[in-house]
This record gives sequence, structure tokens and C-alpha cells, in this order.
Amino acid sequence: MRARAVARGSVFERIRDFVDFFAASSPARFAILVFTGLVLLLTAVLSLPIATIDRSGTPLADAFFTAMSAICVTGLATVDMASHWSTFGNVAILVGLEVGGIGVLTLASMLGLIVSRRLGLKAKLLAASDTNALRLHSGPVSESQAIRLGEIGGLLATVAISVLAIEAFITLLIAPRLLLAGKDLWSSIWQGFYFATSAFTNTGFVPTPEGLEPFAADPWMLSAISLAVILGSLGFPVIFALARYWRTPRRWSLHVKLTLVTTGILVVAGAIAIYALEWNNSATIGAQDPVVRPMTATFLSVMTRSGGFSTVDIGQMHDSSLLVMDMLMFVGGGSASTAGGIKVTTLAVLFLAAFAEARGDSDIQVFQRRIPPDVLRLAVSVVLWGATIVAVATIAILQTTTAPLDKVLFDVISAFGTCGLSTGVTENLPDAGKYILAATMWAGRVGTVTLAAALAASQRRQLFTRAEERPIVG
Repeated sequence: MRARAVARGSVFERIRDFVDFFAASSPARFAILVFTGLVLLLTAVLSLPIATIDRSGTPLADAFFTAMSAICVTGLATVDMASHWSTFGNVAILVGLEVGGIGVLTLASMLGLIVSRRLGLKAKLLAASDTNALRLHSGPVSESQAIRLGEIGGLLATVAISVLAIEAFITLLIAPRLLLAGKDLWSSIWQGFYFATSAFTNTGFVPTPEGLEPFAADPWMLSAISLAVILGSLGFPVIFALARYWRTPRRWSLHVKLTLVTTGILVVAGAIAIYALEWNNSATIGAQDPVVRPMTATFLSVMTRSGGFSTVDIGQMHDSSLLVMDMLMFVGGGSASTAGGIKVTTLAVLFLAAFAEARGDSDIQVFQRRIPPDVLRLAVSVVLWGATIVAVATIAILQTTTAPLDKVLFDVISAFGTCGLSTGVTENLPDAGKYILAATMWAGRVGTVTLAAALAASQRRQLFTRAEERPIVG
């Protein structure tokens, strides 16, 4: 018996050591492997007959798409989420939302912690990379960041506690409103938790066939969902900093300040643009009371952070409005958050660089801090890779469907930004289009920086500097 125990222990230790070695040698590849494995596992679960209401099972393309949408916390769907899935299927999807909302690298670091029963320096580096992509790109950096290595244990605790606390709080806000709407106690609690989870993870799945249409003019319901979406899109490093230093804003890091300021500007600017472009559209907010229209425009602007909920038919919006929302969805939310996109700090760095260039400054400076050049290079890389992914996916889907370019582009950007808003193209895609859009969600959620780091065999170190020459730009 003792020999068997030793053998079992040695096998477990070998597995643990292999996981530790693989995670340390290539954190990005390890995270992507875990992430992809979860998608395939959820696909298998959703393919079971018990996952559907009529016990007929779900076609592989639809099960895979839904699993990818859940783990990527996107919210796009090819089936009716309210009537297709059974209680078992909905619970599986909710678990997928929670897992996906934690984040690819944070999830991988937690798995490594569970397997190895410790959080050493290598695991801390892995978890830290989710809060600062530069650590993935070029190793630890010396600048003050949102979360330092010594605070990673606190970050992981904050992730777990904030998820449970915020979703419970939002459930308490939504459930009484559902009770007042005539639903029974159990349905109110269940649907309230579903809405809260879907909102905080920035997914956009709804548990009812009518969606949010009954609450289109309800400020309480829309405010509760918007609050959850904003908190989820800010990112765990920002939540960590706000929870710890909410009384002393001067101690907020540059990342926290840029995330809050840029998010606020985008929400306000988006709301004004949507209101101005749609105010006379009788198919959307033009048919609402004048008092309700600003609330709807603000709600839609918040949802482009990656929320995915809507109280109007997106397919009926003007092309100009869709283009504005394309840009907002492409940006997405904060780094290390449940949102997708290129991230608000990436946009902020690019604008600050353009502003510095216009002024003739040699450095990018903001909030009495200097942003190093490698951050700008990384921001440019993220935007270019993101634009390339969107362009390739759009061209591929245009070959599989007869839908117009503006509608296809909107749904592709929604997939890349893991937003979930749709013009109606997604649900009518052929199987080939579903797989293409699923791959777009995967690339958008994994992140262009993580993907690039995973594909790079090693970090190149050049021990010499070539002669400098300036090409003509612009």
C-alpha cells in the first residue's frame, strides 16, 4: 500500500513539475492551451442532449460557437439562448462566463497555483502578465505598474472576491425589479443572477426571450446592468487599486488614471454621437419619449465597452451610428478586464503620442509621468494586429454570406472586441462563417499581445546596433 502511495505521489509530482516547467518556460502558450481546452470541454458539454430543453442535442457548429462565445465572454449567439438551452446547459454556460471573465492568464496562474500548491516567483510573473502585457512582451519592467509582483497574491484574492461580491450586489439590485415585473421569487433570483453574471463578465447573454425590451425605459434596470458592465470593463487591476486607495487618488497608478479618464471620455462621446445620429430614427430611439432617448444612447455607449446588451434593434440603426459603434467596440474596455478590444489604454497612448509629436515633445508625458517608447511600440502592434484580424475575418465571412459589408464588419468587430452586439448577421451564418467568427472571438479574447508572445519561439537579443536611417513618413 505504501509503495502504491509513493508511486501515486511521484506521478502527481511529475505532473506538477511538468506544469510548472511549461508554465514558466512559455506562460502565454500555457495560458492559451488552458483557454482552448476549456472551450473544447464546454463544447462537449453543450453537445450533450441534456443541455437542450427538447433533449435533441445541439449541432457541433452551434455548440462550439456558443462555448467560444461563453468562454470569450462575447455574447454572440447562433441559437436562441432563452429557449434552446436547458437548466443544465444554462448552468454550464454560466460557469463558462465566470471562467472566461477571470482572464486567460489569471486563470492559468490560478490553475498553476492549484496544481503546484504554491505561488512562487514564476507563477507571480505569469499572473502579473495579465495586468501588464509588457511583462509578456519583454519580461519584467522597472516602471511602476497597476499591480506589482509583490501584490499578485492580493490581486488573485481581489479577482475572486470582486467577482462574487459585485455579482451578488447586482443580483440584489435586479431581482426585486424582476419581482415587481410579475416573476416568481425563484425566477427573479435565477434571472437576476444570470443578468448580473452576464453583465459583469461583459457577455450580454439574456435569460428571457424578450430580452431587455420590457425594461427599455426602466432607469433602475438599465443603471444596474450598466454599473456591472462598467465595473467589469475597468479591469481587475483598477478594481484592486480603487478598493485599496479609494481615499487617496494621488496614489493611483498611471494605468488606473488613464483607464478611468479614457473610459469616461469614450462613454460620454459615444452617447452624444449615438443620440445625435439616431434621434430621428423611428426604428430605434426616435420612437422613444424625449426623456428616454438620452438614457438609451448612454446605455448603448456603455454596452460598446464590451457589454453586448441592447434595448433597440441594432440592425435598424443608421450606417453612421454603426460606424461609431464599430470604433467604440474596437477599442473595448480596460486591460486585464472582462472586456475585449485593443483596450482603452492602448488608444490613450496612441493619442498621447500624436499629441506629443504635434507639440514637438521628445517624450510622451501625462499626469507628471513619462511613457517609455516600448509602450508606444506595443500599442501600435496591438492596433495593427487587431485591424489585420478584423480585416481578414471580414473578407472571409463576406465570401460565405450575402450580407452587406457594413453589417458583416459590425458583427466581426463585435466578435473581435468580445462585445456581443449584432445586426442579425451572426444568427444567419453558415457553419463556415460560424467557425470563422468563433476564431475571431478567440483571437480577440486571447489578446494580440498574448498571441504574438505565444507564437514567438524566443525573445531575440541583439548585441549590436545597426546604422540609423530615417525613411519618409506621412
